[in-house]
Amino acid sequence: MHIIIMHAFSNAYICTLSSADSFETMLKSLLGYQSGSGVGMTESMIRKKVYEGAINKTLENNFPLLLQLVEELVDKWASYPKSQHTPLCAHLLGLAMKAVTQLAMGSRFGDEAEIIRFRKNHEAIWSEIGKGYLDGSLEKSSSRKARYESGKKAAELHLKVLTLFLIVQCQLIMWFYGMVFTLAGCVITANLCIWAVHFLSVSEAVQERLYHELVEVLGEEPVTLEKIPQLRYCQQVLNETVRTAKLTPMAARLQEVEGKVDQHVIPKETLVIYALGVVLQDADTWSLPYRFNPDRFADESVMKSFSLLGFSGSQACPELRFAYTVAAVLLSTLVRRLRLHRVEGQVVEARYALVTTPKDDTWITVSKRN
Repeated sequence: MHIIIMHAFSNAYICTLSSADSFETMLKSLLGYQSGSGVGMTESMIRKKVYEGAINKTLENNFPLLLQLVEELVDKWASYPKSQHTPLCAHLLGLAMKAVTQLAMGSRFGDEAEIIRFRKNHEAIWSEIGKGYLDGSLEKSSSRKARYESGKKAAELHLKVLTLFLIVQCQLIMWFYGMVFTLAGCVITANLCIWAVHFLSVSEAVQERLYHELVEVLGEEPVTLEKIPQLRYCQQVLNETVRTAKLTPMAARLQEVEGKVDQHVIPKETLVIYALGVVLQDADTWSLPYRFNPDRFADESVMKSFSLLGFSGSQACPELRFAYTVAAVLLSTLVRRLRLHRVEGQVVEARYALVTTPKDDTWITVSKRN
């Protein structure tokens, strides 16, 4: 498989990215699935629309369950003394996995043992997708390759449950999309939540402004799916989290026909990887690019740039839209009940792969609001 890495806004190859296409394309190639799958473009688009509809329907039908999962976590944090350090990565990855599995796969994943088995297989696959396949090191280690293949096989068996569950709701689904959702959905959701809570803990003014919007729009009532679009500043906070953290620093498209960039020929079936992380903090596009500033997304021109990169609107992938919903529910519940505080002396460094994660677990402390 040919792989080419390029700047997303290369003058010679400007395009509008759909993260729905790009993330699925990249995972399909890295997981070793055939790109064409023997179906035409129309049938492929129909299947993708059904997949997107299935995720939307899952959120609509199971929103009370999502709210319950978030409230259980916030209750746990509220029980901690102010001095206790709370590990964001461990807790929010757990929340993301419960949200993805229980909302999409049903009550079977209410069993903690089932979640643990799923998490083990997920980690075996994702750790290698993020590095081993891209740098070729996986093929050089038989033990790592065996662990990866074992985890992938077990995950595919798990997806038989998901496929049946979605067929009941939508009549048609390719299990490949279930694999994308369970793999990417968990990691994107967890890390959007992790980085959002981290940035709020170090940005007191942003945290307080978000709190006032939540109180104004929601009062003391739980958030609803219908109310989320009214939380404009919350959306700005999440957009700025994606940008500042460089949440998905790369995207990809499969070159369907032979192309050309300057004097370089791109063969058909080449996986073209776009360096989105560069664009997300490009000083020519963003003022003070390394500063966390949700106000920048009040500007329509900024939103247009963000949308062109595939991070908002119709271009955003279903996994990212799912993550935004979970994160909005988390922040609307958490920030109204608790104040978030940074841990003095903590240095948070990022690890860049398909999805950007903290190198080590990230900690905060919390205190109750009056």
